[in-house]
Amino acid sequence: MKNVSVSQLKYHWRVYLFVVPSLCLLLTFAYFPAMGAIYYSFFNWDGGFVKEFIGFGNYVRALGDPYVRHGYYVVAILVFANLFKMIPSIAAAVVIHRLKSTRSGYFYRVLFVIPMIIPGIVMILIWKYFFDPNFGILNEFLEFTGLMDALIALDGAFGWGVFLADSAPAWLSRPELIIPALIIWGFPWVGTIGVLIYLSGLSGISDDIYDAAKVDGAGPLRTFFSVELPLILTQVRINLILMIIGTIKEYGLTLVLLGHTGGPGGVGLVPGLYMFRRAFYDKETEMGYACSLGIIMFLIILALTFVNQKFVRVDK
Repeated sequence: MKNVSVSQLKYHWRVYLFVVPSLCLLLTFAYFPAMGAIYYSFFNWDGGFVKEFIGFGNYVRALGDPYVRHGYYVVAILVFANLFKMIPSIAAAVVIHRLKSTRSGYFYRVLFVIPMIIPGIVMILIWKYFFDPNFGILNEFLEFTGLMDALIALDGAFGWGVFLADSAPAWLSRPELIIPALIIWGFPWVGTIGVLIYLSGLSGISDDIYDAAKVDGAGPLRTFFSVELPLILTQVRINLILMIIGTIKEYGLTLVLLGHTGGPGGVGLVPGLYMFRRAFYDKETEMGYACSLGIIMFLIILALTFVNQKFVRVDK
């Protein structure tokens, strides 16, 4: 990147004035609240006038908080599950990319853009209805396909006590089913943004590479593993980072599906939801402690992103 000299800055200063409004908005609404969170994390602060400096007391408390440990345990399970949930998006992108008709490819791209218009809260509410034990589509689907009988048989063999013949499983009310429900959410797990990112990588693959693969006798499956997948690993890496960040930060899903407690026994209480609860929902709000939870979350995301950048290498 070419450096800008002082003389050039003096000559083009009017152009740089256009950056000032955006910079001011960024500093005001992004960096200033973040700096405020760091500052208040060292205080016993209720969000009002009660403020007492306690140093690293909030951080020490967070490290020993069982709710925090449980929250990151749930997040670890969801991150592991989301690794496998990335596969359908890759498969969908490859199928759309291989369509011979340009019009069909454009049509399916539009289909993946349309869901982005729908507010996320609407999708979560629809899935909350899906999980309803009496009228939900999930239980109806299990009954229709016969999978419910298989689950009841497995329950009888392993003694789970969850899938019973005389009652429908309550996915959001039974502690044993809350984590599976959070994993099932979003089925078939074809994320719109993920598919579009993969398609951008696939569109950059030259036709000459495909022609060379055909000459070598590569079929559709070998072409995917030998040509397409290696050449979109950069996009896979980007989606991996976005997935980890989103999974750790996300709490709106659990808040709508399970409430501010995270479901019965707090089974689904993720760190973001616990931070929200301590800051706004509990009778004795602890904004300072909530800030420290947010800073810990930020440091964990930063560390995982660094590990991804350092050790997850893409060699084409």
